[in-house]
Amino acid sequence: MKGEPRELKLIVNGEPYELKVKPKTLLVDLLRNELRLIGTKRGCESSSCGVCTVIIDGRAVKSCSILAMQAAGHEVITVEGVSDGDNLHPVQEAFIEHGAIECGFCTPARVMAAKALLDENPNPTREEVKEAMHGILCADEGYVKYIEAVEIAAKKIQGGS
Repeated sequence: MKGEPRELKLIVNGEPYELKVKPKTLLVDLLRNELRLIGTKRGCESSSCGVCTVIIDGRAVKSCSILAMQAAGHEVITVEGVSDGDNLHPVQEAFIEHGAIECGFCTPARVMAAKALLDENPNPTREEVKEAMHGILCADEGYVKYIEAVEIAAKKIQGGS
């Protein structure tokens, strides 16, 4: 009974899901293994690298730090849900145009953190961008390009080029 799958209802990338989930299933595992949304990466296994970042109800969250059941009734957005079909989100455009993709392993998490920031604050300071990106580790050390790309995305969102 204790470890038996339970019903979970949540919205992922705008789609409602009803699933049977074991109580100790992490959200990152549900996304990757059950829903096949593999843009959300699994990195450190200890909630310290941040590469599993998704957006839950508008807030950037490390998906390996919460159980899937804790997302019940909430809206989850993964990197696969950021674009509108073939139309990339301004954050995605800016990352590509500015070369802020390096090896790509941490890029989905950075896109999610940037989107959450810009949805809440479309005109962040450089310090606010750094704070939003803090906690997402990058082996390639391309931090400056990521910060600059978020600043470019903010201008795009505000109607600039």
